[in-house]
Amino acid sequence: MQTTIHKANTRGGADHGWLKAKHTFSFASYMDPSRVHFGVLRVLNDDIIAGGGGFPTHPHDNMEIVTIPIIGALAHRDSTGGNGTISAGEVQIMSAGTGIRHSEFNASEDETVNLLQIWLFPKLRNIQPRYDQRAFTPEERKNTLRVVVSPEEKDNALWINQDAYFALGNLDKGVEVKWDIRNEGSGVYLFVIEGEIDANGIKIERRDGMGITETNEITIRATDESIVLLMELPMR
Repeated sequence: MQTTIHKANTRGGADHGWLKAKHTFSFASYMDPSRVHFGVLRVLNDDIIAGGGGFPTHPHDNMEIVTIPIIGALAHRDSTGGNGTISAGEVQIMSAGTGIRHSEFNASEDETVNLLQIWLFPKLRNIQPRYDQRAFTPEERKNTLRVVVSPEEKDNALWINQDAYFALGNLDKGVEVKWDIRNEGSGVYLFVIEGEIDANGIKIERRDGMGITETNEITIRATDESIVLLMELPMR
């Protein structure tokens, strides 16, 4: 087993007033040649957006973009005709494909929103752009790893144009869960949203990230009440 740990306090960052961002991987003005990607995982941003703030309409292409609100709600509009609000407890996916333009704004004028935005290189390039979102209740994430994004169109997970799986777990202290690698040669990237866990014998804490390769199974034990994001990803 090989591991790479990205402690929360080693992330890059930016403070634009309305936006306070933390970057696990190189992004915008933050550049670290040793932290450009983990397999197909290119971006893992932890953003806090002030009330009324947001990203005006801007373009993307050939990227799979997953947004996971942690606190608050985000208003979204894109050139496919997709628009609405995504709130904590929901997951959104957007395939930029041949090209898409979209905007994202805090849905509240007063409250902050905290979200994760994750970019993956796609499996197939230049597909038709698309957008989808889905709610996953705390009950179905309780003390398990609930698959929320999948290349297989089943189990009510959001489909992704990549051989990648995202799973979310709300774990009580002392609970242990296992993840069997679906695709040979894939790696796993763990991100602790809240709490503290032990992953294959290694402790990681709130907002730490950990890449794991060359293993067939991940065992996660919550050493405190925790919320964890697991991403199984092609390494090439």
